[in-house]
Amino acid sequence: MNKTSVALLAACVLSSAGFVSASERTVPADSATPADNTAVNKRDQDHDTTTPMDQPNNKVDIDVAANVRSAIMDDKSLSMKAHNVKLVASGGVVVLRGPVASADEKARVAKIVGAVAGVNRVDNQLDIAN
Repeated sequence: MNKTSVALLAACVLSSAGFVSASERTVPADSATPADNTAVNKRDQDHDTTTPMDQPNNKVDIDVAANVRSAIMDDKSLSMKAHNVKLVASGGVVVLRGPVASADEKARVAKIVGAVAGVNRVDNQLDIAN
């Protein structure tokens, strides 16, 4: 098989799998306004803000962080946003950041995290997505 045949075969496979080229993509009508994370990005540049890079590398904190993530993932009633929250566990304190779907979900995630062994305090900095 020559290079042209391989390229043609690859194009057919990608096309039949539902992949489309950039020129064929359309923007959904409800996303006419581009996303703007400028305020969040500026907040995250502040060195006083906890980010995932602040996660300690000791066994106890890593285990707590893993158990917290598992507890969040185990609750299938939570949204994808809640399943993807950022968390940092350090010395029994878990900092939660990122968007969730509602105020109820924000409270539910904090409650789930607070019930995990090794968590003494939850710093709930979750944002409610629009």
